[in-house]
Amino acid sequence: MTSHREAPKISKDPVADNTDLYAFVSPDKPDTVTILANYIPLEEPAGGPNFNTFGDDVLYEIMVDNDGDGIEDVTYQFKFKTKIGNPDTFLYNTGPISSLTDSSWNVKQLYSVTKVLGSRRSGTPTVLGTDLSTPPVNIGPRSTPNYIDLANAAINTLSDGSIVFAGQRDEAFYVDLGSIFDLATLRPFQNLHLIPTPAAPGVDTTKGFSVHTIAIQVSKKQLTADGSNPADPLNKNSVVGIWASASRRKATILPGDGDDDDNGQFDENTSPGIQTGPFTQVSRLGMPLINEVIIPLGKKDVWNTVNPRFDSRFLQYYQTPELQKLLPILYPGVFPNLAGYSKPRADLIAILLTGIPSGIVPGFQNFTGSVQADYLRLNMAVPPNTSSPNRLGLIAGDAAGFPNG
Repeated sequence: MTSHREAPKISKDPVADNTDLYAFVSPDKPDTVTILANYIPLEEPAGGPNFNTFGDDVLYEIMVDNDGDGIEDVTYQFKFKTKIGNPDTFLYNTGPISSLTDSSWNVKQLYSVTKVLGSRRSGTPTVLGTDLSTPPVNIGPRSTPNYIDLANAAINTLSDGSIVFAGQRDEAFYVDLGSIFDLATLRPFQNLHLIPTPAAPGVDTTKGFSVHTIAIQVSKKQLTADGSNPADPLNKNSVVGIWASASRRKATILPGDGDDDDNGQFDENTSPGIQTGPFTQVSRLGMPLINEVIIPLGKKDVWNTVNPRFDSRFLQYYQTPELQKLLPILYPGVFPNLAGYSKPRADLIAILLTGIPSGIVPGFQNFTGSVQADYLRLNMAVPPNTSSPNRLGLIAGDAAGFPNG
């Protein structure tokens, strides 16, 4: 569920850029929910010598709303800190890395996890883990010869029994970026485009790239409003709304110019600067592609800073999405229903902003109420479909698929 480099400001701040969000009932532990929040879009794995890491100056958060008011009730906060073993080498590692404590690994990153009940800024915090290890990036066969073992060793258990991982992962979102943003070209159908070229197979633009993933597996009881393990898909307490964000301090004070006291001599200052003031949100992600293709350019940066409870102010862009107007023009005669439809899109409002109420799909709902809010809605009472999952999700009869998480 992607949103890579989707807004002007965040495109210049990749370590704080939400790229993907996934939430689902865990197939291995059906009494838990697994949430994955990805950051750092189109990350080149071979990006040495300064490989990609989480931002030490970024507050990463995963929020859960369990009463439908568009306000977080449960928040998981992740803060990172980088430790350099030997500052007198330019190398990320000075030899093969065989373990998470290997002295050959020069640039390590640790993190803490805090759970907050209520408001994420003024609620009740509980520290669940500190100095948790991330794995190194997958440098190559000489530096990280047993990378799978290193990654598995970085799976941590928190004090409340939740399981967490943070580190580099493969970019799993299949998208043909080079084609789609070339006037909405879909290669298999580009012969039908207003500017036609021969049809061709799609290209996975993100193949070979990575992201940095925060993954957490938590008990359903920790997410529901009543502390229950939901069993009835039609019960309102079975549905939660989930979104992720990144925040920065409001001000950064940079070090001097190399002659801080103006005495004409060089003053060495290796400080990265000081971050001060309250945290302010710079990126968020709930449903896929909203800020990418629904919200217009002039509103994207604003959208990234607000909480879901204010999403009704963007209602017009959901009701009459720009793509609905563009596709019939770019593909003449291919989308006659879109071309002839002029009413507000009530279907998109339900799927994207309120959830689907009971009575529309037999035995299913993910309705969170009348508050229009952008987040992934997960009905935790729907069991995982491990035998016959369908990539088309609910529309193909798979109630465990999108838009259920």
